[in-house]
Amino acid sequence: MKTRIVLLALLLISITSFAQQKLTKGIWRGTLQIAAGELPFNFEVKDTAGHQQIAIINGSERFRVNDIKIKDDSVLIQMPLFDSEFKLKFEGANLKGNWIRHLGERDVLIPFAAEPGVSYRFKVSEPTKYTVAGTWSAIVGVDEPDTTVAVFKQTGSKVTGTFLTTTGDYRYLEGTVSGDKLYLSCFDGGHAFLFTATLKNENTLVDGLFGKTPWHAVRNENAKLPDAYSLTFLKPGYKKLDFSFPDLDGKKVSLSDARFKNKVVIVEIMGSWCPNCMDQTAYLVNYYKKYHNKGVEVVDLAYERTTDFNKSKASLLREKNHFNIPYPILITGHTSNKKETGESLPALANFFSFPTTLIIDKKGDVRKIYTGFSGPGTGDYYTEFISQFEKIAQDLLAEK
Repeated sequence: MKTRIVLLALLLISITSFAQQKLTKGIWRGTLQIAAGELPFNFEVKDTAGHQQIAIINGSERFRVNDIKIKDDSVLIQMPLFDSEFKLKFEGANLKGNWIRHLGERDVLIPFAAEPGVSYRFKVSEPTKYTVAGTWSAIVGVDEPDTTVAVFKQTGSKVTGTFLTTTGDYRYLEGTVSGDKLYLSCFDGGHAFLFTATLKNENTLVDGLFGKTPWHAVRNENAKLPDAYSLTFLKPGYKKLDFSFPDLDGKKVSLSDARFKNKVVIVEIMGSWCPNCMDQTAYLVNYYKKYHNKGVEVVDLAYERTTDFNKSKASLLREKNHFNIPYPILITGHTSNKKETGESLPALANFFSFPTTLIIDKKGDVRKIYTGFSGPGTGDYYTEFISQFEKIAQDLLAEK
């Protein structure tokens, strides 16, 4: 009898221990230890249909992560995009381990820790002196400075916003103003951004660091970037874009195929590693549903971090399944090196951004080329892009 009681007790302890091996539900604070210091972000753990799900929080974005595996004290979290993962272990209710980025032929490990029940991102240690809400003209870098437009919203000490550049935006940034210090961060599974700066006064940001890159800004409500339709163009003598690349099944696809004849065609030059491409893909999936029956086709040209077809296919299948992409994705066989992209599409001049989008009319002529992408994190800029982009499509569909 005594032996049976002991065995039963051991069984109950084992069951209890097993039941505890779940992520604590609710808000967490995670921190990545990057070269510039601690990069924090928040995420929420929920139980959904019997499985745990994570939502990474950046401003208004909730980036869903469903692939979570727990065995004993180990936790493996596979990110749905960007070919990265977390390999972690429980330390009590906390987590500790590494975020691992698979970059083509090499891996990069970044130390990570997370604590449940912590809702702040950056601590607010003193009252806010100034507001950063509004539009700023910002310079990022020294040797090759990048002129950007920063747009921020502020409620109390909380700040959201982003930086717009000619190659795209820095997506959803979130942080605080504490005293005269600005702190912003973003994590999306592909990129980890950390911005800090000092508010010299209401209209001047100084001593800024983006990681370890210096930046500064002045308030300028009229700050603008160059017209995104003017930056990349066709070389003299070219009117059309020619290519022949395999789709995910290995079947060659080109613009001379019957499916594209007498259609308005959108060609997105992209990569599964590119967060701005992710935002544009999310938009183009809905755009395709809206305009496909009216005579629009979409095709992606993917430039991955490896020339290995099967590795590229695996990354692109994750993206295809995540967004339910209904149009062809072609594996170019070239890497994300911008020089390679230009060489593989010799009609293009001044290619420098992923994504870059070509709008082709029903005769097969390239009519517009849009460089970069202003995603939903840019607010009004995103709304303006949609309005202008769809107006172009409507005009081209109306042509005889």
